[in-house]
Amino acid sequence: MVEDRITDGKRVAQLLSSELSGRDRGSLGDVSVVDADPDAAPSPEGTVAYGVAYRDERVGTVRLYPDAAVLSIGDAGPVDAQRVRGSVDGPDLSVTDDGAVRIESGAAVKRAVDALVAGLSDGE
Repeated sequence: MVEDRITDGKRVAQLLSSELSGRDRGSLGDVSVVDADPDAAPSPEGTVAYGVAYRDERVGTVRLYPDAAVLSIGDAGPVDAQRVRGSVDGPDLSVTDDGAVRIESGAAVKRAVDALVAGLSDGE
């Protein structure tokens, strides 16, 4: 049995984008991907791939690294960044030293989205 594991930062970010923009009900119905750069390429410094908006207010940024996608959520605005960070749990998902959510595999994307939902103002 062959086991494929998605660990490419760009692909992880694409999966995250699909999860964030693919729902039209509940809290994620108010989340959108904004200012996407389809030509963004992973880099050691982290390349901005797209922004994340909640109810038309930009609340975060996704950066591409060779081995991960990193979601940074600001500490002001309609998303409780502390609650997002506190909800991060499981393999290939961690909080960086500067408080961003590091997503190291495709399997961790849904848990990253769950952490984001925990921090939304209506927390569904």
